[in-house]
Amino acid sequence: MRHSVFAGGKRIRPVLCMEAARAVSTDGELPQGVEELGAALEMLHTYSLVHDDLPALDNDDLRRGKPTCHVVYGEAGAILAGDALQTQAYEVLARLQCPPDARVRIIEEIARGTGTVGGMIGGQVVDLESEKVRPDAKVLEYIHRSKTGALITSSLVSGGLYAQGSSARIESLRTFGRAIGLAFQIVDDILDVTQSSEQLGKTAGKDTASDKATYPSLFGLEESQRKADALIADAHAALASLGARAQTLKALADFLVQRKN
Repeated sequence: MRHSVFAGGKRIRPVLCMEAARAVSTDGELPQGVEELGAALEMLHTYSLVHDDLPALDNDDLRRGKPTCHVVYGEAGAILAGDALQTQAYEVLARLQCPPDARVRIIEEIARGTGTVGGMIGGQVVDLESEKVRPDAKVLEYIHRSKTGALITSSLVSGGLYAQGSSARIESLRTFGRAIGLAFQIVDDILDVTQSSEQLGKTAGKDTASDKATYPSLFGLEESQRKADALIADAHAALASLGARAQTLKALADFLVQRKN
């Protein structure tokens, strides 16, 4: 568990969660204890990476620039580490320092985002089923929105719920999250074919080797980048009502399409 959680990474989901909470809070400050929510989200994200790297799924031996969990501890150890990270995340969520109704809504939101229909696991299933089948753009968008975008969106929405933001502000965060979540994965597709394994911290060219459909394979690199940029513009627009409070979230959105790993 420690090997995978502390291997590095950008911590994008916890940062998005905490900045969403700051943006909608009454005083513009970080609510007390929100970092616990961020930690739970990172544990859930890391569990998904540990399992995604297993031989039965993506069969990768490099993650965050280090050997993957199953390479170091074996498949059984990696499966159990992923299971334990998911379980501990919900233990942390159950103890969040926010009103009970907000806590329940947060747990529901995150469970949905990591779950089946429209969630992370559902997206993974469709991704596996689509290998060597060449899905069309509609199916590919569903995979990306579910497998990657759903937890990003849940991170933002749960941060807003923790800070007890208004319904209108929560929906603004959800719209923002859906836009940057898809943009994030489009950029991942682009980086997979334009960067080296050393630059990425994971094995480059895996999508091509697995014959997976990606945005570059369907639309080309330039059009894929245009789509990502358009989504970021939509994300900026979604936060217009938050004014200056949204500047950090907007900067994070820009980072997602400018990153090189």
